Amino acid sequence: MNPEKSALRARIRAERDRFFAGGPPAIDPPLALLARLEHGLTVASYVPMGSEIDPSPLARAAVERGCAIVLPHVTVRSQPMRFLAWDSEAALIDGPFGLSQPHHEAAAMAPDIILTPLLAFDSALNRLGQGAGYYDRAFTQFPDAWRVGVAWSVQQVESLPQEPWDVPLHAIITERDWITPQ
Repeated sequence: MNPEKSALRARIRAERDRFFAGGPPAIDPPLALLARLEHGLTVASYVPMGSEIDPSPLARAAVERGCAIVLPHVTVRSQPMRFLAWDSEAALIDGPFGLSQPHHEAAAMAPDIILTPLLAFDSALNRLGQGAGYYDRAFTQFPDAWRVGVAWSVQQVESLPQEPWDVPLHAIITERDWITPQ
């Protein structure tokens, strides 16, 4: 494990926790995202853990436009994450790492848009995740999916160390901004 990344993860997690403790603001779906939400698309969302930003308003906007919602499903670290169909009325089950996820019998679907949690990001749209590589592997598995990071503005850093397997995002949504490549 990269010690530089480990230290950055701890620092950003603490900053995110402080920001969240102050009563996080609501996040509104940006017009650029709304313009991409076409009927019949599959949007991967996630259930936030701790002080992660809640993507529910983005998922609701997708459902209102006729998109299907899938959530990550994880079994063990050596297996790739799958995206399983989820209806907001369906109960979630406890998964590894404290995740809430659909039951393993839910239908697996290929996402067209992947709303992605993260710990840190930079203006080049690089992301730093939890370190298990699930999302980087998913980005490789679904190369045509539009990758959108969802984070608090306090999670932005000047630059991030990159590894050969890191896959940049197409856009990032914060409570303040819609960030795209410069």
